Amino acid sequence: MKKRVLLIEDDTKLTTLLSEFLSGHDFAVTVANHPRQGLRLVTQESWDLLVLDVMLPEINGFDLCRQIRERHSVPIILLTARGEVNDRVSGLDAGADDYMPKPFEPKELLARINAVLRRSNKNENIQKLVSGDLEMDLISRTVHLAKQPIELTTSEFDVLALLARNPQRVYNRDQIMDALRGTSWEAFNRSIDVLISRLRQKLKDDAKRPAFIKTIWGSGYSFVGKIDRNDAE
Repeated sequence: MKKRVLLIEDDTKLTTLLSEFLSGHDFAVTVANHPRQGLRLVTQESWDLLVLDVMLPEINGFDLCRQIRERHSVPIILLTARGEVNDRVSGLDAGADDYMPKPFEPKELLARINAVLRRSNKNENIQKLVSGDLEMDLISRTVHLAKQPIELTTSEFDVLALLARNPQRVYNRDQIMDALRGTSWEAFNRSIDVLISRLRQKLKDDAKRPAFIKTIWGSGYSFVGKIDRNDAE
């Protein structure tokens, strides 16, 4: 599956160049020419990586990065014409994973993107996830709550694992359904709501004051618990 990259940049010539270049290297690229459009797309859809320009209209890239980081853990690379050390520090302080001053060669950006994705994808080696009293073993596919085993269906486990692997990331119903392909259940949007409801009941999670799964109205669902990860050897 192609990695999804959202490029938030108001320079249309640059976005055309980068879109064509990255698409030629097996990335699925979406462009937002305005920060508010980009913020909506970040909330509404799931992304593997964001590329933000610092010099954006109305909302600069530093502030946009901070707003995104309040709710999402998606990797972020900042682009800017300003290469001073203070600006680089500001970018990292805002929550960016990497920082690249303009002008740059598209090949260098590609290398940075691949490096950031390699770091972020290390969670594929995770064996266990722990959030408070909740413990998930991704190898044995078992779940315990307060040391007591919780019996989950295949679909329930897969949804919980999907959300918990990517805390604070919002998944809409279509994205969850895509992740559950191959499981035997009714494939229509309302099924996701029913599945989440059953999962919450088993986890004793209050939808109004969630410890684990939060409904993001109009967008989907997100895992809001703090995750401790144990990597497989």
